[in-house]
Amino acid sequence: MRTWIPLLPLLAPVIVGAQTFTGAGGAIPDDGSTAYFSVSVSGLNPATVDTSTFGVMSVCLSLLHPYVADMELSLVAPDGTTVPLSIANGGSGNNYIATCFEQDAATSILTATPPFSGSFRPQGQLGLVNNGQNGNAVWSLKVNDNYPFADAGTLLAWSITFGNDPAGYFSFTESDLPIVVINTNGEAIVDEPKVMADIGIIWNGPGVRNRLTDPFNHFEGKVGIELRGASSATMPKKSYGLETWDALGNTIDTALLGMPSENDWVLSAGYPDKSLMRNAFVYATARDMGRYAPRTMHVDLVLNGTYAGVYTFTEKIKRDPERVDIAKLLPTDVSGDELTGGYIIKVDKTTGSGGDGWYSQLPPAYAPNGPDVYIQYDDPDEDELVAQQAQYIEAYVDSFESALTSAFPDDPITGFPHFIEPVSFADLVLINELMRNVDGYRISTFYHKDKNSNGGRLVAGPVWDFDIAGGNGDYCDAWKTTGWAYRFGQVCGTAPQQVSGWWQLLMAEPAFQRVVRCRWEELKMGALSIAAIDARIDSMAAMLNESQGFNFKVWPLLGVYTWPNYYIAQDHAGEVDTLKWFLHERWNWIDAQLPTATLPCNMVGLPEELAAAHAMQARFVGDQLHVLHAHDLQGMLTVLDASGRTMAIAQSRQASGSTVIDLAGAPPGVYVVHASGTGVSTRAVRTE
Repeated sequence: MRTWIPLLPLLAPVIVGAQTFTGAGGAIPDDGSTAYFSVSVSGLNPATVDTSTFGVMSVCLSLLHPYVADMELSLVAPDGTTVPLSIANGGSGNNYIATCFEQDAATSILTATPPFSGSFRPQGQLGLVNNGQNGNAVWSLKVNDNYPFADAGTLLAWSITFGNDPAGYFSFTESDLPIVVINTNGEAIVDEPKVMADIGIIWNGPGVRNRLTDPFNHFEGKVGIELRGASSATMPKKSYGLETWDALGNTIDTALLGMPSENDWVLSAGYPDKSLMRNAFVYATARDMGRYAPRTMHVDLVLNGTYAGVYTFTEKIKRDPERVDIAKLLPTDVSGDELTGGYIIKVDKTTGSGGDGWYSQLPPAYAPNGPDVYIQYDDPDEDELVAQQAQYIEAYVDSFESALTSAFPDDPITGFPHFIEPVSFADLVLINELMRNVDGYRISTFYHKDKNSNGGRLVAGPVWDFDIAGGNGDYCDAWKTTGWAYRFGQVCGTAPQQVSGWWQLLMAEPAFQRVVRCRWEELKMGALSIAAIDARIDSMAAMLNESQGFNFKVWPLLGVYTWPNYYIAQDHAGEVDTLKWFLHERWNWIDAQLPTATLPCNMVGLPEELAAAHAMQARFVGDQLHVLHAHDLQGMLTVLDASGRTMAIAQSRQASGSTVIDLAGAPPGVYVVHASGTGVSTRAVRTE
């Protein structure tokens, strides 16, 4: 049952010499579409709106909605400049009643409680519309219900007031960071398709000042730009996907900001992360652990003439020799070794960048009655994969899941070590757990697989999207410095995205527990040491010291709750200190809680028993069986078929390397290779 508050009169400031124009209201669409409520302004004198003599002073409205956090309200100027007034504020409260947005109001809409009534500072900078444009034109109130098909609402009326005390805005001119300037030439940025825009990057080098008046000395050209993200797409500060294009809209590879040449990039807003560094910190940590993770550069973004804040310019996850270095999977690769690799898959939301895939055979971790886990094709995506390829990668993952539930899940021939690269999975555990990533394992979680001739096992990573990790969440125990993130289902078992059952089974296996502990013992003396963690954070904080002040002038979030913050500091230094404190506490808890490794660890973090299991691998390449040696193997190699019949015998090399055995005429099936006198064996599957 809905209870409606009676409408109070729509109020506009009573200002001598001011001119107010009132627009009609109407029903707010509840299907996710955007409504524009327009008013035609005429007779302004002077006609030009600016920040010094005459311009927009306030916007007022009355709006009825039973759950105002669903509302996105923005002012759209005649030239397309869009200023967020209030986006996703007010929680489960209701209604805007005679609400006015004024740049100099004493109270921010971010700190107010509904029903909103009176004057508030808007979420964006109202003065951005006072940019010298002609005010005698059509102005619009943009309204969007970002939670469709739930609650209906109505805009009763709205007004815009012009006067001789116009709203101002922060004027960005120079920075220690690279400056990225993008102009869409009047085109709106949407979530597909990308629109063509001009881009210029000003970067005079490390430690050299960059000025908006400098030439585009680092890069100048075209990009395709689109909105990015699922929940982040509803936030005022948007993230963007970019492709470097030529003048005809064809992708062109370009080396940007010290990163290897490619054409796919991301401008990540990280709106709720007031440290402005969580993603960059995690990616740098993963790289120091020896894993590929997207390279990053903090930049100041100027979009369509407006300073948009500090962004993380980063590589998009994709197959590339300088990114996820696996073989390229061609549409013609439908059999043999060529079919076995070149896949990136993920567990993620199906909104935003989600796509087709399949459901895991396993129940979610610690939530057997929770929603099934959906595994998606990422690169190649569903439009590029052919049927044989989609079937192959699904069957491979199904086999891995079957191995986890088998009688001997740690068997090197039939268990998880045959299907996955355990150290990569251990590394993903350690990063997710150090950050107590509330999205870990269940959202933005990537895996990749190369061809069998290149190793062929499933590898965890690269890491992605940690802006609400590191204590930066107020739900599902995300703020706690204790507890395992992979046990998310014990805390929030009905959430729409759950942790894959892989992780419950892996973390229950003593063999995998030992891998995790051994890897921790290795990394806590290096990449994951407290000293290394602090050094990374301090370095980024120093680099952001100036521009963070610019960012929080246009996005005044410091000291204010912003979904889903738990810890709220009063300044940027406090946000950085909170992140460091949280990671120190997590570090100590993890060190005390991980099971002790009962076997000695080798130099790459594997317990000796698993290292022996991986001392040899075998993969078919056509008619040839390639036996790869990670250690010295002496004696004979014996190849057996599934029935135990000897198919071939060959002399192994004395040193590490590979031995090639000709098995022309051998039928498809499972083959086991034994190295005599060592106790080492491995398995290979022939698919044709």
